[in-house]
Order: sequence, then structure tokens, then C-alpha cells
Amino acid sequence: MTILRRTPAARLSETEAIEGAKLGNGDCFEILYGLHKRRVYSLCLRMVGNIEAAEDFTQEAFLQLYRKIASFRGESAFSTWLHRVTINIVLMHFRKKGLIEVSLEETLGSTEDDDQKREFGSEDKALAGSIDRVILERFIEGLAPGYRIIFVLHDIEGYEHNEIAEMLGCSIGNTKSQLHKARMKLRDKLSVTRADEVCPKITTAQQKVTVAAGRRARAAATAA
Repeated sequence: MTILRRTPAARLSETEAIEGAKLGNGDCFEILYGLHKRRVYSLCLRMVGNIEAAEDFTQEAFLQLYRKIASFRGESAFSTWLHRVTINIVLMHFRKKGLIEVSLEETLGSTEDDDQKREFGSEDKALAGSIDRVILERFIEGLAPGYRIIFVLHDIEGYEHNEIAEMLGCSIGNTKSQLHKARMKLRDKLSVTRADEVCPKITTAQQKVTVAAGRRARAAATAA
């Protein structure tokens, strides 16, 4: 505590701020909030797809941090620990509403969305190109809660299927199935978007060709 008293709050390292927050130092907690609020909010927004709800969950996450920071033992990175706290808060919300269970109860059998061969856990090259981030974020928000959460946890946050299965209380096979379906739905939406972007260009090109042909025909008629 002596070091904390001698060091201006703005110059404390994250480790020092954590130790200070454990002792109830408000300035140290403020430092942690400043360091992690954007990432926590971004995680919440991706999981819930709603700005107002994301703000509420972000506040709840930091309230939980204030209450539980004494239990942080440093066995993992502080950001990882905080993200798990945040994810648990969001998942608890979805469980209360029964939204995750509905999506996760779908069978592993073939459906209209699963006509193509399954390659569980493999990279989806259709999503790996240069994609407009804003468009992709909008499509992620439009996914059903069960699909969206697993996609965010695996493809964005980097959790393994066994970790996600433990968080959601389901089988690893189920998380792989839901991730595959989420990727398929995103790929389909992105394909339609790209087609819409290409079609106007094709139409414009066709119009130019038609106009040029018309001009040549008129010129030929005039010459005759």
C-alpha cells in the first residue's frame, strides 16, 4: 500500500492497479475501468447485438469486478478473467430468457442450411477475405442468440470448443454444429450482399454498351 500512496494513480501499472483495487482503492479501480471498458463493451455488443443492452451489461460487468476482484489470483491474464466474468453475465441473461437453449437444441441432422459438407472447426475461407467490417458486424448482430454467441466466442474471442461447451453446458459436437451453421448463414448473407454490389455495376456496363450501340446505329443511319 505504501507504493500506491507514493505513486500517482495515472502512472500505476495494471498489476499495481489490480492490487490497489483489491484493497478498495477507488482510483485503482478507475484505472482498470479505463483500460478495459472498450473491450468489455465490444464483447457485450457482439454477444447481444443491442447497444442499450450492451451498455447495461458493461456496467454490470464492472459492478461484478468491484465485488469479485479479490478472488482474482493471477492464474490467467486479468483481461481473460474479466471477459469470463462478462460472458457469464450475458449468458445468465440469455438462459433466463431461454434463448440459448432454443438454438442449441437443434439436431445435428441435415437441414436446408446444411446442404454443403460439414468441416467442423475448420477455417471458413468465404469469411476470410477482405470484408467490410461494418457489414459483417451487422450480420453478426442479426444471427439468432445461440449462433451469435458461439460465433463470437470461437471466431472472435478465440475460445476453444471445449471451453465454450463448458460455458454453455452443452456438448462439444453441439458447439461445432452451431458454429458451422452460424458461418453458413453469414456466408449466405455476405454472398447476397456481394451480388447486390456487383449487379449495379453490370447493369451500368450494359447500359453503356447499349448507348454506344445506339449511337453507332444512328450515325450509320445518318450517313446513309
